[in-house]
This record gives sequence, structure tokens and C-alpha cells, in this order.
Amino acid sequence: MPSIRTRPTARALMRSAVALSAAGAALAAGAGAAAANGKPSHDAAGPVAAGPVGELSPAIAPITHLQLNPLGRTPVDPTTNGVGIQLADFKPIATTDLTKPLSDGDSISQLPYVGEATRALVG
Repeated sequence: MPSIRTRPTARALMRSAVALSAAGAALAAGAGAAAANGKPSHDAAGPVAAGPVGELSPAIAPITHLQLNPLGRTPVDPTTNGVGIQLADFKPIATTDLTKPLSDGDSISQLPYVGEATRALVG
């Protein structure tokens, strides 16, 4: 009989597998739509210069606009809880400064630093 400790791991693996298969299906659908477009997918330099990212951009773009936190902008969002501290006359520091983009329901493209990288990836 499996111990209680292995069950959360199995659940996490199952959730990861479902998420990866959903992302793969989205990428395959986008690649199929791009292929059905009838337009050449490579520029004059050939497929080496275009690379795989250029072909997958239509499939990746919708994924970057999905809301990361499904509980964001709801009263039951656990990321709205925070702890703060102020030492002497310094500016107060709180954990909500880090979790605010997630509790606001931002997508990957709206996050600081990561959003810039996804915009460069998608084009």
C-alpha cells in the first residue's frame, strides 16, 4: 500500500502531465493552423535563419496571455496575504510586493522581466 507521502507526488506528476499535454495540443493546433495558411514559413535565407520559434509564434502567443493564477482577483486568493516589516526609517518591505502581479491575475506576458522575454520570443 503506498504511503501518504507518495500520493501528493503522484498527483503533482499527473497535473504536470495534463498541463504539458494541453500545452502540446495548443502548440500542435497553432502549427497546424500556420501550415494550413498556405504562406511560406521561411524567409529568403531559408529555414536555418527562420528557426523553430518563428514557426511556433502563433501557437505560443495565446499561451502567454493566459491568467497564471486562477484565483487572482477573487476574495479567496491566498497570494493576497502578506507579511511586511519596517526597520528604523527605511522603506517598509512586504511580501505582497512580489505576489502582486500574481494576485492581480496577470499573465506571463505582463510579468516583469519574464514578460519582456516572452515578447522577444513571440516577436
